Amino acid sequence: MINRPKLLAFGAVVGLFVSLTACQKEPSKEITPTDPFPTEPVAYKPTPYPWKKPANFPDPAYSFTQNPLTQEGVLLGKNLFFDPTLSKNGTISCAFCHQQEVAFAHTDHILSHGINDKIGPRNTPGIQNMAWSRVFFWDGGIVDLDQLPISPIQNPIEMGDSLVNVLRKVQSSGQYRSLFKAAYGSEEVTSERFLKALSQYMLTLVSATSKYDKYIRNEGVQLSEQELSGLQLFNANCSACHSGELFTDQSFRNNGLLPSPYVPIPDLGRFGISQKPEDKNKFRVPSLRNIAMTTYYMHDGRFKTLDQVLNHYATGIQADPQLDPILMRNGKPGIPLTRQEQQDIILFLQTLTDYDFINNRQHHND
Repeated sequence: MINRPKLLAFGAVVGLFVSLTACQKEPSKEITPTDPFPTEPVAYKPTPYPWKKPANFPDPAYSFTQNPLTQEGVLLGKNLFFDPTLSKNGTISCAFCHQQEVAFAHTDHILSHGINDKIGPRNTPGIQNMAWSRVFFWDGGIVDLDQLPISPIQNPIEMGDSLVNVLRKVQSSGQYRSLFKAAYGSEEVTSERFLKALSQYMLTLVSATSKYDKYIRNEGVQLSEQELSGLQLFNANCSACHSGELFTDQSFRNNGLLPSPYVPIPDLGRFGISQKPEDKNKFRVPSLRNIAMTTYYMHDGRFKTLDQVLNHYATGIQADPQLDPILMRNGKPGIPLTRQEQQDIILFLQTLTDYDFINNRQHHND
């Protein structure tokens, strides 16, 4: 015969056990009013970078809608720009060849200088006003700023690494975790994020506060009589190629140089990209902004001074089938200029030096 009181007691114990087990399987998800640490997701809110087009400049060529500038993205790009980890042996950064004190050019060597003291075939150009550039490098081999860093990183003479390996090194570096998270909302390192961050930094390198700029914008600065003479001579003899406020039409031209005395293998310039015979010995017209700071000159760095450059255009141009017709005057190659006229042009070119740009500490990785 079943003992009812014992049965009831046993049932109560079983019921309590089931109740407790159910509670363990389905814990309450509600946050009590006294919970001091509610788990709310942190919003990703990068800070827009105050990029502004100079009043005397044309509209930029770069599409900012595809890569909106942020304070966090620029900071990440700046750290990458100054990091020698991007090279194979950890000795060459972007900033090694693009030094701010000389308008982000490299004046220590006539030709580019890379890993293991290797010497390249061309002079390192300055970096400035990249938002307005449609083509890059002396031969125009790159047409997209976001793709530009791949070339020096993977060039065996420059940084000598691979993009895949560089991304792996950046991913494993603790210093970049917070920077990528601040710039993109997560620590993930991708080629797109890496390249666009470098672009963001380079896009901030705007040079538009030279003496010339302040004069042309009526900001209370005047040019001297000799500088004004140089400006008039420049407009009459040089501006067809070095046109507009960027001082380049970004075209490719043959300016009558003899084969380089520094490069044993002939450099045919644009022809190496286009394979068109008419492009032999044509190189991109460089900007003349900060030109007084970026010696050496020409694609092979053959000229050390602006005097030598002006002498070349006056008396040193060699006629050949690809010579730009604009450099022919009365059936003869060259731009006839007196010594005084050359000096006036050089004085004007010196007004394109932008000391605010060169000394801006925001560009430097302190």
